[in-house]
Amino acid sequence: QVQLVESGGGLVQPGGSLRLSCAASGSIFRINAMGWYRQAPGKQRELVASITSSGRTNYADSVKGRCTISRDNAKNTVYLQLNSLKPEDTAAYYCNADVKSRAWAAESSYWGQGTQVTVSS
Repeated sequence: QVQLVESGGGLVQPGGSLRLSCAASGSIFRINAMGWYRQAPGKQRELVASITSSGRTNYADSVKGRCTISRDNAKNTVYLQLNSLKPEDTAAYYCNADVKSRAWAAESSYWGQGTQVTVSS
């Protein structure tokens, strides 16, 4: 089994910044893509940003230029730097990782429990 634990959420004023972290642990042979998703009340979960094992990144249009995703493969950790935060960024942010537990095993997708980001004055 694989566990993902997020941290770094909180209350921030508009224009502020936050850095989210997500550490994976457990039965891990290799982590392929990692990503951050968010879900606001009454809305569907949406992709915020993703990063491949080689470092290729992808961002939602709504956060381009304000957000940076990065990862530390040695620590099995992915980060999300959020800048110039807006009230519409308020949501629960979830970490996702595509993990192979063994060299011969199929890839499985895992989710963290979520961390709340609230942008309000």
